[in-house]
Amino acid sequence: MNQIIQAISVYALPVIFAITLHEAAHAYAAKYFGDTTAYAAGRMSINPLRHIDPFGTILLPILMYAFTPFVFGYAKPVPIDFNRLRNPKKQMAWVALAGPAANFVMAFGWLVLAIVLTATHVGESFPHKVAHAGIVVNVLMFVFNLVPIPPLDGGRILTSMLPNRLAYKFAKIEPYGFFIVLGLLYFNILNYWFVPMSAATKFVLGLITSPLSFLLN
Repeated sequence: MNQIIQAISVYALPVIFAITLHEAAHAYAAKYFGDTTAYAAGRMSINPLRHIDPFGTILLPILMYAFTPFVFGYAKPVPIDFNRLRNPKKQMAWVALAGPAANFVMAFGWLVLAIVLTATHVGESFPHKVAHAGIVVNVLMFVFNLVPIPPLDGGRILTSMLPNRLAYKFAKIEPYGFFIVLGLLYFNILNYWFVPMSAATKFVLGLITSPLSFLLN
C-alpha cells in the first residue's frame, strides 16, 4: 500500500497535466479547423476536472498498477464532429496529432526541468522523481496514442492519409479498436511498437535538449 501511495504522489501531477493538456489540445485544434463541439462542451480547458474520467483516469490505472505488469487508463473522450471541419479528411489528422504533440512538448518541458535540477544540484529526490515521471508518462502517452489503430490518434491519422475507399474500410474497425489494443498489450505484441518508438522519441528529446545540457554542465 505504501508503494502505491508513493507512486501516486510522484505521478499524480505529471499524469493530470499529460491528460488535461492532451485533451485540451484536441479541442483547440478542432475549434481552429472549424468544429466548435468540444469548445461548446467546455473541453477546451486546462481544468483537469473537465477531462478526468473517475474510473478510466483514476481507479483503473491504480488497479492495474497493483495487480498487473502494465498500466492503462483513459480520459473522457473529447467530442469532435469531424464532418464540421472545413476539410474533414485532411484536417482530421491535425486534430488527432494535436494531443500527442502536446505530450511531446510536455516531455520536453519535464526533461528541461530534470536537466536544470541536476545542474543546480538539487538534493531533494522528490522533484527529480516527479520530473522523471513527467518524461516517462508523456513519452508513453505520445507513443501509445500514435498506435495506428482507431480510435487512437494514430488510427485517425492513418485514416486521414489513406485513399477514401481504404479509409472507409479501415475506419470500420473503430468500435473494436480498444479491444484490439488491449489484446496486443496482453500478448506483448505492442512492445514491437513501444520499444523502438520510445527509444526514437527519447533520442529526439535528448538531441533537442543537448545544447542546454552542454551549457549547464
